[in-house]
Amino acid sequence: MSRGIDRGFRSGQLGGIPVMVLRGGTSKGAYFLASDLPADPRERDALLLAVMGSPDPRQIDGIGGGHPLTSKVAVVSPSADDESDVDYLFLQVQVDKPVVSAEQPCGNILAGVGPFAIERGLVTPSKEVTPVRVRMVNTGARATVHVPTPAGRVEYAGTTAISGVPGTAARLIIDFRDTAGSVAPALLPTGNRVDTVDGVPVTLIDNGMPVAILAATSVGVTGHETPEELESSQALRERVESLRLAAGVLMGLGDVATTTVPKMCLVAPPAQGGTLATRMFIPHRVHTAIGVLAAVTVGTAAAIPGTVAAAVAGPGPTGDGTDDATAGEVIRLEHPTGWFDVVIDVSATADGITVGRSSIVRTARLLLDGVVYPGPLRTLEERP
Repeated sequence: MSRGIDRGFRSGQLGGIPVMVLRGGTSKGAYFLASDLPADPRERDALLLAVMGSPDPRQIDGIGGGHPLTSKVAVVSPSADDESDVDYLFLQVQVDKPVVSAEQPCGNILAGVGPFAIERGLVTPSKEVTPVRVRMVNTGARATVHVPTPAGRVEYAGTTAISGVPGTAARLIIDFRDTAGSVAPALLPTGNRVDTVDGVPVTLIDNGMPVAILAATSVGVTGHETPEELESSQALRERVESLRLAAGVLMGLGDVATTTVPKMCLVAPPAQGGTLATRMFIPHRVHTAIGVLAAVTVGTAAAIPGTVAAAVAGPGPTGDGTDDATAGEVIRLEHPTGWFDVVIDVSATADGITVGRSSIVRTARLLLDGVVYPGPLRTLEERP
């Protein structure tokens, strides 16, 4: 049962709003029940800008962390979908602009939706592991988050380590369904495994996240640089953005100049025994790791012969993913702070490509359960 919101925010006197802050995978976000937020999207977005402290590069007057990976929001509610327990709307609150985007889901924040749904009483724990069936409102795709619940409570402590997060935590397995063509019209929106964009071979693909994949060498880098090195090159950033704008049109996404998709992934041969190295533009900053749904999409491309990703892929790790209750090929994506393993079940033949289940291992941790007090509320038009 929601504890409710002090509706005084409508008259400018902001009251407290129940919130949980969770680390989900390699992201951190504020999790709200939908019933605790305004139903009108514009009122909701204006409120969330105040909550997170945007626009401000430090987000000093809010609970955002001053980085896209820590300025995220999950809005969760009971689902009317017979195949889902909860609905999950992901909102990216931009740090330095008065913009709240619902263009795409976030797989890292998804990892915290399962624990949040149980903590807030939307799902009743069952057995040692509780499956939480989630409908991702942004795209309509579904996922199941398998949450450890020994003794009927969410277990956060554990021995599973993921790259980009210090220490260890309880193991969460996330199975994805219906992610092919989640935002773009199809898995391969152009029908091709490789397209040429302004002279550069690119794989345009969407298995949960629209991504344009290109060999790092095609834009004059190795693909093993640090994010800071890549971001420091204005010429590289401008080249990648020009390719992104063209890729967006080819993918059926239209003019993407003001949107965050498609993401741009530079790939290179692996350096640490993985399947391939990745550097992900998201789209103007370089991810310190790689997002969950972007990883699923890039991993899918690596498993399809004839793509740009497959052309540079190495043998990767051994194993078939059966330990995670789903058969498929293990794709290990190296990224700036470690690696990300994706289990992909893809059948690619001359007659077409069939995507089965995709699974990943994540962890999540509850950081705060309390009440947030937003600063003065302004309309979207009033914000600088």
